[in-house]
Amino acid sequence: MGGDLTESSLKRYLNGIPGVDAVGLEARAADLGSRSIKTTSKAWALDTIISLIDLTTLEGADTPGKVRSLVAKGLTPDAGDVSCPRVAAVCVYGDMVPYAVEALGAFHGDSVEGGINVAAVATAFPSGRASLAVKLADTADAVAAGADEIDMVIDRGAFLSGRYGQVFDEIVAVKEACRRADGSYAHLKVILETGELNTYDNVRRASWLAILAGGDFIKTSTGKVAPAATLPVTVLMLEVVRDWYRLTGEKIGVKPAGGIRASKDAIKYVVAVAETAGEEWLQPHLFRFGASSLLNDVLLQRQKLATGHYSGADYVTID
Repeated sequence: MGGDLTESSLKRYLNGIPGVDAVGLEARAADLGSRSIKTTSKAWALDTIISLIDLTTLEGADTPGKVRSLVAKGLTPDAGDVSCPRVAAVCVYGDMVPYAVEALGAFHGDSVEGGINVAAVATAFPSGRASLAVKLADTADAVAAGADEIDMVIDRGAFLSGRYGQVFDEIVAVKEACRRADGSYAHLKVILETGELNTYDNVRRASWLAILAGGDFIKTSTGKVAPAATLPVTVLMLEVVRDWYRLTGEKIGVKPAGGIRASKDAIKYVVAVAETAGEEWLQPHLFRFGASSLLNDVLLQRQKLATGHYSGADYVTID
C-alpha cells in the first residue's frame, strides 16, 4: 500500500481495487459447478471432504454432552470403517471449548497424528455487536481454554459505512488476542458474513481487508444469515487468496460455511478450489467446510460407493 496506514490510505487502496464482473464470475462458478472429478477419484474426493470439515454446533441449547457427542463423531465418523478419515476440527461456542478439549484428550490438536483442532466462534458471534473490549475478552477466554482456532466476525455495519480503518484495527487487535502464553498464536478465521455485504465488490474489498489485517483464513458466513456460502462468492474469495499468494508468496485459507449439506455440492467446491487457487489448497490448513449436516451425507455416499449400492445421480455429472 505504501506509506503509513491511515483510514484514508486504506479506503483509497480498497476503493481502488477493480470492480467484479458479476456476469463473468457467475459464469465461471456455473462452469466449475458443472464439472466434476473422474469416477475413479470419487473415493478420494469424499475422504478429502471429510478431512476438510469443521464439524459444527452453534446453538443456544448446546450442552457439554452434545459437544462430547460431536467430538466422538469427528473422531470416528464411521464406526464400521476404520479407514474413514477424521474431520479437521470441531467448532463450538467459547464456553464449550473446555468440554471439546477434554473429550478429544490425546487427539487434541493437528500436531498429533490423527488429531483434531478445536475452533471457537468469538467477538460476539454472530452479530459482532459488542464493544472491542468484550470482543477481545471473548477471544482471549477461548484461547486460554484451549481453542486452536478463532472464528471472528467483522463489524459489517462499520464496513458498510466505509469505516474500513475500524474494521482493520479490530481484526489486528483480535489477532493479538489470539496470542498464547508461549508466544504462539491460535489461527484466526475472519468471517465476512457475505450475505450482508450486498455486492461482490464489497466481498472482494472485505476479503482484501481481512488479509491485510492479518487473518489466516477468510470465511464466508456465520451460517445464521441467508444467503450463506454460495459458489460464486467462494470462487471470488479463492481468486483473492490466489492473487495474494502471487503477490506475496503467502497462502491464506478459505472457509465456506452454511448451507453446504450434500456431497454433490461439496464436490463442486472441491473442483472450484483446485481450478481457482490450486490443488495445494485442498488441505485443512488452507480450506475448510463449515458444516453440521454435510458429514452425514458424505458418509452415506461413501458407504454406497464402497458397497456398490450407488447411483451416479447422487453426484455431480462426470465424464
